[in-house]
Amino acid sequence: QKFHNFSLKEMELNHQNEFIVQNLQNRYKINLSILNQADYPIAEDELEEEKAEIEKLREKLESIGTVNLLAIDEYQELKERVDFLTSQKNDLTQARQSLLEAIHKINRTTKKLFDDALSRVRRAFQEYFRMLFGGGQADLILLDEWTPLDSGLDIMARPPGKKLQHMSLLSGGEKALTAIALLFALFSVRPSPFCVLDEVDAPLDEANTERFLKVLQRFLNTTQFIII
Repeated sequence: QKFHNFSLKEMELNHQNEFIVQNLQNRYKINLSILNQADYPIAEDELEEEKAEIEKLREKLESIGTVNLLAIDEYQELKERVDFLTSQKNDLTQARQSLLEAIHKINRTTKKLFDDALSRVRRAFQEYFRMLFGGGQADLILLDEWTPLDSGLDIMARPPGKKLQHMSLLSGGEKALTAIALLFALFSVRPSPFCVLDEVDAPLDEANTERFLKVLQRFLNTTQFIII
């Protein structure tokens, strides 16, 4: 009976030994058959510390969880997605930069053209103002010189014998002549093939009407006028 019991115990220990050997081989790639116990001496008092360290490492290992065998494929898929989005972002950034450069170039060109046109209209306005009034001064003033493309314009006028003032302070006839001077200045810079004038001479006296018609003659080669 004792022999039978020892045989069962031996079988149990052999099974445990095989399990440990197989477990070490599978989990840690350690082959006990080729290890020499003498190469790994450990004192009895160190054993508890090593067990505690082993337990701590085992808990860390278990906290990692199971290995996701699809992680590599998922990573590759996500990487391709990230690379695609990064490429799209770079394309958009380059396109935005190109648009900004184009806008700056257009703004510079437009500002130059506007400044040139305004300068020509301004000189012509001063000339026609003197023709229509028989003297005096007039000017076009930008309300905001820093942003001329978004700025308004003030019309300043000084008929002969009067002080320089805003157009809104002029009489009806003076306002009409000033507006006509500005219209002629615009036509001199950018001629129009047709022009309809509706009772522009209504506020004018006879002398001013004569001056208006005299100046009008200068544009008959480029513009057809219909005067109501």
